[in-house]
Amino acid sequence: MSEGRRAERRLGWLLCAPAALVMVLVTAWPIIYSVWLSLQRFDLKFPDEREFIWFENYVTVLTNGYWWSAFGVTVLITLVSVAIELVLGMALALVMHRTIVGRGLVRTSALIPYGIVTVVAAFSWRYAWTPDTGYLANLFGDGAPLTEQASALGVIVLAEVWKTTPFMALLLMAGLALVPNDLLKAAAIDGAGGWQRFTKVIVPVMKPAILVALLFRTLDAFRVFDNIYVLTSGAQDTSSVSMLAQTNLIKGLNLGIGSTMSVLIFISVAIIAFIFIKLFGTSAPGSDNEGRR
Repeated sequence: MSEGRRAERRLGWLLCAPAALVMVLVTAWPIIYSVWLSLQRFDLKFPDEREFIWFENYVTVLTNGYWWSAFGVTVLITLVSVAIELVLGMALALVMHRTIVGRGLVRTSALIPYGIVTVVAAFSWRYAWTPDTGYLANLFGDGAPLTEQASALGVIVLAEVWKTTPFMALLLMAGLALVPNDLLKAAAIDGAGGWQRFTKVIVPVMKPAILVALLFRTLDAFRVFDNIYVLTSGAQDTSSVSMLAQTNLIKGLNLGIGSTMSVLIFISVAIIAFIFIKLFGTSAPGSDNEGRR
């Protein structure tokens, strides 16, 4: 590595250091305190029984069927909603990127769902699927969709997709701006069709933007809480890991078990971020084969 390159990297570390230090100071204490609580038997209903029990809470949670049921529901919602959002978000980004007439109106209209508060949007979906009063309740017969697990999960995924697809589209549209028009024109002159230009030119150039969009949405979807809390309150086995942690912490007042679940969610999110960053490192413009820039 040249001396100029080393100086550039040192300058980058110095510029990032203040923000990184603030982030560590703000986030470190809650994480450390949660880990400390997770190693204790600490139920506010029985404060005199508080004691240090090392990893007993982790054994209790990881051998409990409710945790793995909620974990499975969370992973299912994450995978399905993010996959649908990627397809719809790409289509929406292409439309917004290519729109010539009324571009501002089209982009504003597409982003309206993302501007609505999640809880408000969730209540609108709940009333829409409520029997007798909701305009969607009788769409699939006379049943109540939110009273069955499969249909309730479908409604939750639908609410997630409706709310956050514009966010995915916004990130992908920023990636589309990186695609040089000259490259597309050259591919067209060489005889490449629309689908070939999309798969051979646009997607490879957009790969860093696609991975960033997937990372943000996957982390966000894994922490799904609002839509489930409003639509089903976790009934019909639709509870996510975040809802389970909230139930133990707030309703159950069991700080030990609730903190254990929070730490496990943090570890899961960290693993997801690590996997995506490893993928992103080799895809970023200017990176070498090992992901360094």
